[in-house]
Amino acid sequence: MYDKVTQKDIERMEEEIEHRKLVVRKEALEAVKEARAQGDLSENFEYKAAKQFKNENEKRIRYLERMIKTDVIISDQSKSDEVGMNNKVVLYFEEDDEEEEYTIVTTVRANSLKHWISNESPLGKAVLGHKAGDRVFVKINDNAGYYVEIRSIENTQDDGTIGLRKF
Repeated sequence: MYDKVTQKDIERMEEEIEHRKLVVRKEALEAVKEARAQGDLSENFEYKAAKQFKNENEKRIRYLERMIKTDVIISDQSKSDEVGMNNKVVLYFEEDDEEEEYTIVTTVRANSLKHWISNESPLGKAVLGHKAGDRVFVKINDNAGYYVEIRSIENTQDDGTIGLRKF
């Protein structure tokens, strides 16, 4: 996998693993046990759903453990006047004559619905390390790109959400 994550991301993944092992796993096993007690397993939808939930939980635990082992930890520190990880930035898109607000996060936390963009996305890469007032070229590919102006930078409190699915 080799995603780039911050130490906070790793800590959140470890917390989720612990929660899934101590709480969700017990709930899933209890649901399977209750559904099995209802009789004929071949036509027991509750049993199939409980088994699926249990398997999804175990799959998620393995996925998070594999991520922790293979991910590369990056720093979330930046100068106070430069765009860095977990900073909220207001960008002016010249071609569209519009302003939009984004938060720069790691790939595991990216969430387009919340306007959280990855530090590895073209826009994220382009604005990292720049200051308010800078005009930055966002390269999409060898033949295309566009300019944005960084209007403001705000240090945000991290809400702890990892952009991966939760049960």
